[in-house]
Amino acid sequence: MTHHKSLLVPWLLVTGLACNALRGQDPVAAVRGELAYGYCRTLAGERFEGRLTGSPGYTAAARWAAGQFEKWGLKPLFGGKSFLQDYPSPYSVIEQAELTLKTPGKEGAEGKQLSLDPVKDFLPLLFSDSGEAEAELVFAGWGIHAPELGYDDYAGVDARGKFVICFRGVPDPSRDGFTEHDQHRTRMKQAAERGARGLFYIYNEVQANPNGDRIAGFLPLEISTSAADLILSEKGFTSADLRRDLLRYQRPLSFALKTRALLKVKARYFPEGIGHNIGAFIEGTDPQLRQEWIVLGAHFDHCGKHSGALFPGADDNASGSATVLEAARVLALPGHSPRRSILFALFGGEEMGLLGSQWFVKNEPYQGKKFAGMINFDMTGEGDSLGCGYGGEPVELKKILDTAGARLQIALQMREIRAVGVRSSDFAPFFLKGIPVVSLASNGPHLFYHQAGDTIYRINPEMLADSARFGVAVALELANR
Repeated sequence: MTHHKSLLVPWLLVTGLACNALRGQDPVAAVRGELAYGYCRTLAGERFEGRLTGSPGYTAAARWAAGQFEKWGLKPLFGGKSFLQDYPSPYSVIEQAELTLKTPGKEGAEGKQLSLDPVKDFLPLLFSDSGEAEAELVFAGWGIHAPELGYDDYAGVDARGKFVICFRGVPDPSRDGFTEHDQHRTRMKQAAERGARGLFYIYNEVQANPNGDRIAGFLPLEISTSAADLILSEKGFTSADLRRDLLRYQRPLSFALKTRALLKVKARYFPEGIGHNIGAFIEGTDPQLRQEWIVLGAHFDHCGKHSGALFPGADDNASGSATVLEAARVLALPGHSPRRSILFALFGGEEMGLLGSQWFVKNEPYQGKKFAGMINFDMTGEGDSLGCGYGGEPVELKKILDTAGARLQIALQMREIRAVGVRSSDFAPFFLKGIPVVSLASNGPHLFYHQAGDTIYRINPEMLADSARFGVAVALELANR
């Protein structure tokens, strides 16, 4: 959709919250934290099995959310008939995994065999193929092959038939050229092209991760730093030592290891999986301005259920989805007549690389209409204050956010979004089209990110309420200018 900056000027010229944004009863007062908490609890429950995009659990959750929109009297977004936008979403489920390390003995002595605990010590990346392999390991720094940047972690080492062990990250974060090489898909592809049997990411704590593409015969996984230290001990290194030196010297520090790994993965692949974006809207009252959309969005998906462990995703991102749902309920109440249309979108596939929001923006269901702004909610459930990112050319956007925060007495930690990278949220596809964006997250501490401990018990109902109040106030201000 072509974006015209001139259309943004009228509603950004005034810096205070317009009086006509809140006609009659203040809709912010109608927000109920206990209701948002209830939505969050439902989404993070066993019933929806961790909401892995494409899975039956995700589809059931999407239909539940569509039912809420319908119950509140919102209009279906897609084709005027459906609350669901379907798109292809292949996915995998890790049913079982075993990892045994065979360390070399000293001076001819027999080495040790150590069996690691799945989920705690290691977990296959959620796009892994099934298979069994025993191989030596090679440490390859960041796992980056970038000759065009004068950097190659694979130079001087042979990865053929071995497992590559590396960190997630780049040698020089200040260099834009490395961004593409920090993509999971890029790193996996480069390892596979060099003949590796798989890739072991070193993470402080093992996390579920569906962000990548299945490669036939390739076995990627995450291992904890403590497990990595067992592997690296034959060289007298720790993972902390190596990471520190890689960042300090910004050059490859790769080497072969004698430790062998025996890895067995049983995964079920579903190439015909279907993802769903969920969308509804309130049509604006102004005959001209109703063609412009203010979007309140959040990613609806998480990581699913694997190796017997449920990844509930309460904070990430049942909380943001619950915030959008509560904002939708409030704005659907009688008496609110925004001049511009307000659209509520719950995106699939964020954990797989923003797949749902990219599909949403590229396959526009709103012929002739234009995005006038996007407010994103991602991990809004933990902590006691909000972080607020904002991006887009109109400088008045920050003034609108500051005014709303002061009016609602909500503490905001502000930052300007100047660019998007590999760790961005669903605001990114909108930002890249030149659309003003706001992205909200709570201050955490988000202790169980992508882990089984991300349960409803981590969630603060008042944090959800504040997030929804702020979203409602800002959305109405933008819609009524």
